Amino acid sequence: MSALKGAVLFGQSGGPTSVINASAAGVFLEALKHEEITAVYGAEHGIKGILEEKLVDIGQEDRHELELLKSTPSSALGSVRYKLKKAEENETDYKRILEVFTKYNIRYFFYNGGNDSMDTCNKISKYLQSKNYECRIIGVPKTVDNDLMGTDHCPGYGSAAKYVATTMMELYLDTHVYNTPMVTVVEIMGRNAGWLAAAAALANYKGLGPDLIYLPERVFSVEGFLEDIKRVAARKNGKVLAAISEGIKDERGRYISEYNSDLARDSFGHAQLGGAAAVLGGIISDQLNVKVRPIEFSLMQRCAAHIASATDREEAFMAGAMAVRYALAGNTDKMVGFARVAGPKYKIEYQLVDLAVTANAEKKVPLAWINPDNSGLTDDFIAYALPLIQGEGEYPTEDGLPRFARLKKIRAKGDK
Repeated sequence: MSALKGAVLFGQSGGPTSVINASAAGVFLEALKHEEITAVYGAEHGIKGILEEKLVDIGQEDRHELELLKSTPSSALGSVRYKLKKAEENETDYKRILEVFTKYNIRYFFYNGGNDSMDTCNKISKYLQSKNYECRIIGVPKTVDNDLMGTDHCPGYGSAAKYVATTMMELYLDTHVYNTPMVTVVEIMGRNAGWLAAAAALANYKGLGPDLIYLPERVFSVEGFLEDIKRVAARKNGKVLAAISEGIKDERGRYISEYNSDLARDSFGHAQLGGAAAVLGGIISDQLNVKVRPIEFSLMQRCAAHIASATDREEAFMAGAMAVRYALAGNTDKMVGFARVAGPKYKIEYQLVDLAVTANAEKKVPLAWINPDNSGLTDDFIAYALPLIQGEGEYPTEDGLPRFARLKKIRAKGDK
């Protein structure tokens, strides 16, 4: 196969993580090595940056700053939630994307995100093929939700899981200080898949975890929840620590967080969640007449780079680097995935997954891994998740504070 010469374009999409920029570093540092690649660009705010022609020239960044991306949280290029309509419904965005790709001679496109981002990759790839524009497109996986199909796990999950487990252990100690009854309800991210809330069970592995864990994979009963609270309180002198996923729903399919108000929705039609712990806290206080402390981890669980998993960071970096290598080898219409190798020691192999398989699909926690009494997760989950949180990784500091990457973001001028 003859080498495809042209520029690389990379974008970030959806909710950020503490290691999403490690994937960016993987793409940038790998792409800059290859003579087939004439330029390396980053799109500010993902697809919106492409449509608005807001591209930055990564070739003009300092190498040291690109290295620092490995330990810098959030999305260095800015993120976006923008849903492309099907080309047959409205071709406007696609025509603009082709125009920009042509102007900058973009022949390699890498998009870093979750389910919806893989759908975006798939749509753009199919459109460019229909116009006979050669461009190799590879999705780089990212999501703390860990719900992408076709991969054992997702970059971003291990670090967020480590934050959840560690913070639950710290909360356990804090909530057991006083010799008075108290119920603590901790809300953890996860709309339809409960992988992140399940990570609270890792705290139980060390004996300092929640008494109860509720995931969206099972129907949530408020009445059953209150009975569970009373059961635990009876044997623990009124002390109860519960972890809930933000996406828990009742038997009618209604989010518990909807009990107080109607939910806003993002551009993909997803409900904007949050507030389930506060709702349940109010119900517990009213029904059981006990002190309640609702806690929402919110953004902290996805941006806590100071406690990121070294395993997660390295895998995120390699996902970006492997995307470039796969594309240079002639692959397109794929996402980089992880396959766990059987054996006594944790090891993964990188693989390619069809974008059509992972776009808009969700991988959920197996029901067999959830204890029927809501007391936690089985040993199968612990064996699955524990390797993903290993290692501390580099965390450069300056004056005792984090030293994050500082990109110049010099605007690109088009292919020469």
